[in-house]
Amino acid sequence: MIQLLVILYSSLLLGLTNCSPRQDTDSTGTGNETEQPRAEEPQTPQPKPLQTGAAQTGRYLKLLQGKRVGLVVNQTSVIGKTHLVDTLLSHGIRITTIFAPEHGFRGEADAGAHIKDAKDTKTGLPIISLYGSNKKPLPEQLQNVDVVVFDIQDVGVRFYTYISTMHYVMEACAENNKPLLVLDRPNPNGHYVDGPVLELKKETTSFVGMHPIPLVHGLTVGELAKMINGEKWLGGQRQCQLTVIPVANYNHKMPYQLPVRPSPNLPNAQAILLYPSLGLFEGTNVSVGRGTSTPFQVIGSPFYKNKDFSFTPKPMPGAQDPPHKGKTCYGLDLTSAEQAQPFTLSFLLEMYHNSTNQDKFFLTSNFIDKLAGTTKLQEQIKAGKSEAEIEASWQADLAKYKTMRKRYLLYPDFE
Repeated sequence: MIQLLVILYSSLLLGLTNCSPRQDTDSTGTGNETEQPRAEEPQTPQPKPLQTGAAQTGRYLKLLQGKRVGLVVNQTSVIGKTHLVDTLLSHGIRITTIFAPEHGFRGEADAGAHIKDAKDTKTGLPIISLYGSNKKPLPEQLQNVDVVVFDIQDVGVRFYTYISTMHYVMEACAENNKPLLVLDRPNPNGHYVDGPVLELKKETTSFVGMHPIPLVHGLTVGELAKMINGEKWLGGQRQCQLTVIPVANYNHKMPYQLPVRPSPNLPNAQAILLYPSLGLFEGTNVSVGRGTSTPFQVIGSPFYKNKDFSFTPKPMPGAQDPPHKGKTCYGLDLTSAEQAQPFTLSFLLEMYHNSTNQDKFFLTSNFIDKLAGTTKLQEQIKAGKSEAEIEASWQADLAKYKTMRKRYLLYPDFE
């Protein structure tokens, strides 16, 4: 009987021991695994938010404090919803002059329209136009300036004239011993390089093409400024005292939606992506939709054979006297998302081959040569060359440019 009680007592103790909580937290035992704390799901690292050069005030305000500052800015020069002018003034920076590029300080003028010097109604600051006869700041216009700041959103296409303004500002800074600070911004067409490289000769060099770079150059303005300086493309092979504040957390594969339209006729991402291909039409008798609600998203002329799609340009803000004003233009509707492809000659070839007025397709000014940066493109189209044949003719120059470009990159590349 006593032996039986000992056995029962021992069994009870053993059972209580097996039911007690586990203390060996490092063990990987084979008990009920569902009662163990579940491992955290692996978290995908969230990309750090992109910050434009202008937004990183902590990196450049010290360079401006106590200085007389000249700003090269327009409506795109914003930090969030606040203009750079107002931000700098709120930090006690002394701004003495505003320099405005094509389309003016507020970005409301037509392409090619003469911009007059004026005063900013909000701040009373003098505004000096850098478009028209005075494309480069004059020595007297820099007398009360210690440092120049360039902060303008570009779209990455050689014939978009903000980069030509930057060239002349760099040249003026070099000639007058003024430091230049470039606040960099992303390039919405910075994910590729394509098109003919500009030939440095009289027929092809102008304000819409100053540098031996491709039509789509794949650089931010900061990177291009470094290239202009490094390759000594300024007058007299000068170099300016250049500082670039890079975009934080940016790379050339990254898509970028512009928060502010860069000019009146580039109202959205679709127009900006199509601009490299459609900009060439400015040297032809084809409308790119100026004077419509969809500029650089439609093309057409009264001489196109296919009548399925049409539009009629009318005067409106940013396009007071559009090509073919009041005339019905037949052509192509490129407003759908799938049409926003990288640079292509297909639209240009389509409109030329189906024009009833090929003899007058290219404007007599040969503006197409300046836009293309080469006299060959017009000749090749007239000779009936295919898109593949034309593209093959610029590959050697493009390869040389790509090698040079890598020396000036500030961000991880798309290749």
